[in-house]
Amino acid sequence: MATVLVTGANRGLGLEFCRQYAADGWQVIACCRHPAQAQALQELAGRYPTLRLEALDVADFAAIEALAVKLAGCKLDVLLNNAGVYPDNASNGFGQLDYPLWSQSFVVNTQAPVKMAEAFLAHLQAGEQKLVANVSSLMGSVTDNTSGGSLFYRSSKAALNAAMKSLAIDLQAQAIGIVTLHPGWVKTDMGGPNALIEAQESIAGMRQVIADFSLRQSGAFIKYDGTVMPW
Repeated sequence: MATVLVTGANRGLGLEFCRQYAADGWQVIACCRHPAQAQALQELAGRYPTLRLEALDVADFAAIEALAVKLAGCKLDVLLNNAGVYPDNASNGFGQLDYPLWSQSFVVNTQAPVKMAEAFLAHLQAGEQKLVANVSSLMGSVTDNTSGGSLFYRSSKAALNAAMKSLAIDLQAQAIGIVTLHPGWVKTDMGGPNALIEAQESIAGMRQVIADFSLRQSGAFIKYDGTVMPW
């Protein structure tokens, strides 16, 4: 049975990843900060016995290490770094930037996915697919940025893209693959009601990208529909 670990699993894209993978018979390790309070995730776990809940705040690196120890011996096919924050708003733009909040954006959106890959490397080495998949955003593309704004989110996702490109090179000799994903503009709490696509479509597409992945693609930045994105 293939195994995927999903961070930020309690809502939005993470919850839909868990639902689709569990429905397809995968073993799913669903991680979020407060699983006991995640009603939708609890209901999902009740329907699928292969779905396991684990408490994890990705901003707590000691907690990441502790979970890796707890899951020692678990063979991971896909490590899915989905947890992220969008802290930009009208009150913290240029001229009144909240620098500690900006730093926290990098902890969650950039450093945490790298820490997850580092902590769970042995689990991935023991798996079959050996893939680190990262939910990023086209807002992390420097080339695509024609509207400005969203300094915290854009910079932290651009840094994630750069870090994962480096990891793809560094881990290629170990046959560990890295893919960075653009989910599209999705109707979630983060994407808002005016977004263009539903979570089901985005996740189905990203899952297909993950399923079709080969090591020669490692380090690529790919949209949910398979389109390669500009850096």
